[in-house]
Amino acid sequence: MTASHEPQPPAAPRSAAWFGTEGRNGFIHRSWLRNQGHGPEVFDGRPVIGIGNSWSELTPCNAHLRDLAEAVKRGVWQAGGFPLEFPVMSLGEPLMRPTTMLYRNLLAMETEETLRANPLDGVVLLSGCDKTTPAMLMGAASVGLPTLMVTGGPMLNGKFQGRDIGSGTDVWRLSEEVRAGRMSPADLTDAEACMSRSSGHCMTMGTASTMACVVEALGVQLSGGAAIPAVDARRRAIAQESGRRIVAMVGEDLRPSALLTREAFENAIRVNAALGGSTNAVVHLLALAGRAGVPLALDDFDRLAADVPVLVDLMPSGRFLMEDFYYAGGLPVVLRELDAMGLLHADAMTGSGRTVGEEVAGARCWNREVIRTAEEPFRPAGEGTVVLRGSLCPDGAVLKVSAASPELLRHRGRALVFDRVEDYIAAADDPDLPVDPSTVIVVRGAGPRGYPGFPEVGNVPVPKVLLEAGVEDVLRISDARMSGTGYGTCVLHVAPEAAVGGPLALVRTGDWIELDVPARRLDLAVDPAELAARTPAPVATEIPARGWARLYVEHVQQADVGADLDFLTGGSGDGVPRHSH
Repeated sequence: MTASHEPQPPAAPRSAAWFGTEGRNGFIHRSWLRNQGHGPEVFDGRPVIGIGNSWSELTPCNAHLRDLAEAVKRGVWQAGGFPLEFPVMSLGEPLMRPTTMLYRNLLAMETEETLRANPLDGVVLLSGCDKTTPAMLMGAASVGLPTLMVTGGPMLNGKFQGRDIGSGTDVWRLSEEVRAGRMSPADLTDAEACMSRSSGHCMTMGTASTMACVVEALGVQLSGGAAIPAVDARRRAIAQESGRRIVAMVGEDLRPSALLTREAFENAIRVNAALGGSTNAVVHLLALAGRAGVPLALDDFDRLAADVPVLVDLMPSGRFLMEDFYYAGGLPVVLRELDAMGLLHADAMTGSGRTVGEEVAGARCWNREVIRTAEEPFRPAGEGTVVLRGSLCPDGAVLKVSAASPELLRHRGRALVFDRVEDYIAAADDPDLPVDPSTVIVVRGAGPRGYPGFPEVGNVPVPKVLLEAGVEDVLRISDARMSGTGYGTCVLHVAPEAAVGGPLALVRTGDWIELDVPARRLDLAVDPAELAARTPAPVATEIPARGWARLYVEHVQQADVGADLDFLTGGSGDGVPRHSH
């Protein structure tokens, strides 16, 4: 059971160590801030609230966050605080190469160091695109100042040729239609403008929407905030409310340690299962738990989700999009359904100062096609993300059952192996590629160290020769990740990865591979003596010459523990650093 949070007696704010001091240092800290037009009253001991903004025109999902920052500032001023906005590195999936996951830990480090180095008493984090949300929260959790998140919200539904289309999901689907000769390249070009027609992040239940819902389930985003469309005025209203609330949280000393509890993580895991959410939530929650000091293991994601039905009919597993989800009642309805099933820690504390059970007690559903009940779920229990073990993945792998083909969940086939994803892409359209519907496509060298950076390439395209024959899915196995908007029978996050000598490096074309999802097994059906005699494929990563990539490759952990850097786990605290002058 989670103990209720009791407000603490008021104490001198942390920022007083900067603004409340006399002499030269106090003069420096106050005087230079006054060049922005602030009067002396802002230094009277009121809480100083940082607004961490991942706005960038290079991150289309986050390009509207300046507007939300202004709304947060209004709320902070209303509540008697002093808001100060600051930028952080912005990680945008649409443009960044080789992968934003290479930089998640860098953004987490930047957030952590910025919070600790500055005169801040609390923080509101503005995020949106996939990695900005977990990265910023990881950094804030390590420092421990009172924290709220405001995610940027999803785009409006895409509209193309009289039907709704979803970001990411229909990118994969329509491009496959072109490869199969069932859609013209001109129509694909037309779809570009039709899919992304407003500000916001992916409106499918991809990683951005998943992580927005996850942080709401963790209690770090105010109730109902995850699903509001980016362009809806109610998103600015909840941003303003968050500004007011963070000032109160500072007064109550309500910190991430009171929110990011084991119970809250269990709630988040079950929410992800009920949403048919992204497999990426697994690696992000593991990393966040490591920062928060909460024991969490890969197998928890399978065990805790086993009794959770998929309640939400959203792409990529279903039909609808986030705009529909919000109008149907959003995440509070899902949380209330889980509570009714006895699958929610309703006493877990949230940033509002109330428990999650109190927050969702009055939630009502307005569209049961979009959000189903436990009695009539969209998919039965056990069809979220499962964890596999076996000789091919001794430290685990994951598969999203709701996005997979049922006939492939028990499968035996011969491997077709590629050491680099580029090698497979170059071969995928070859009419003479030696594949049939039973072939198992193995792509390795794409794990945390191997790429480097752990890219979203696990849902590689189906071979063209099979698409033309009407085959839409094959079993694909890799040490990579998959876009949360993706679909298909894709085994991901194979650990240990090939680049560090995992069994995936021993697989050869023609080997038999056996997948048994009900038994949670993934095995390489090769005699152990033969395997012992094999030399691993030469897919180990060379250490980059310089910069962040070198530091990353030297210290990144494996997928099964969250792919954080080994020296960043745990907390650093909010102690006031030594003087700068």
